[in-house]
Amino acid sequence: MQHQKRIRDYGIQIGRLEPGQHNAITDVKGVTVGHVTLSEGSIQTGVTAILPHPGNLFKEKLIASCHVINGFGKTMGTIQMQELGVIETPIVLTNTLSIGTAADAVIQYTMEHNPEIGRTTGTVNPVIGECNDMLLNDIRAQYVTKEHVFQGIHNASTEFEEGSVGAGTGMLCYSLKGGIGTSSRTFQLDHGTYTIGALLLSNFGILSDLMINGRMIGQELKEALLQSWEEKDKGSIMIIIATDLPVSERQLNRIIKRSVAGLSRTGSIITHGSGEIAIGFSTAIKIPHTKPDDCLSIPVIHEEDMDTAFRAVGEAVEEAVLNSLVTATHAVGRDGNERPAFKDLLHQFHIEL
Repeated sequence: MQHQKRIRDYGIQIGRLEPGQHNAITDVKGVTVGHVTLSEGSIQTGVTAILPHPGNLFKEKLIASCHVINGFGKTMGTIQMQELGVIETPIVLTNTLSIGTAADAVIQYTMEHNPEIGRTTGTVNPVIGECNDMLLNDIRAQYVTKEHVFQGIHNASTEFEEGSVGAGTGMLCYSLKGGIGTSSRTFQLDHGTYTIGALLLSNFGILSDLMINGRMIGQELKEALLQSWEEKDKGSIMIIIATDLPVSERQLNRIIKRSVAGLSRTGSIITHGSGEIAIGFSTAIKIPHTKPDDCLSIPVIHEEDMDTAFRAVGEAVEEAVLNSLVTATHAVGRDGNERPAFKDLLHQFHIEL
């Protein structure tokens, strides 16, 4: 991961738990992330792919769940995920009008690795998430192609950039430039050490609501700017949660619901026009596509261990939001629309965090 100045580099520590080695979703062993960034003039968009494990995910599925905080969104694949409690493809994030292209690519990618799909077994459930980047990106032009999705999947690595990259290229965060952010937390339970990682695509919030560790920094910046900002949240946020914690689908759903706590601590009020959707998976056990002769044995934690996981996911999401904000860079896009970078405003107005 190339060094980018993240929120901790400003002396801000979020929460009580310690982050993993990279403070990223890829601290969960086996998880990788890949970007394709399209940034030229009115083209300000891209693709971010999250691979839950390095094997054949269709044949070795993972326990998964999703939770809709506010349903102003256009995801694909979440209905079956909620019903069956597993994930069987990479997760691809992109802009709102490219979800069909992304789904076609994920279906093609999965069929190439599994020729039995649609012949001797069923079909495949692609998981696609989106946010609307129309302010900076000419979204109607639908620049994202299947090749971009393939590249994002093949580029996947444990090290990746944040901010104005991949699906986050044209996204906003608290009226400023936003995009991709990530963070992780590790914690010790009686039976082992575990990690919860978050990756998110931030495209939500209004400047005056932004908080960092309880400080109303957004209101300070709004007053310093002395200009009228659009005080209406029309964006969304996609939250991807990974963990190696052995949990049931029901327990995982309870954990990812707590991602809203992290959003709230950055100032979000979850507005009408903002789609907040969380998708989570656990790498602790693989579920075979082909039915075995014996019953499956699925270890799960006790409910008394859940509070630590709740704290971990809230902290990771909160820090990931802030990382998406502080790593983003100033952008000029469609029709000259632009959004400044948070870090540039701090420097411009001599504001210390």
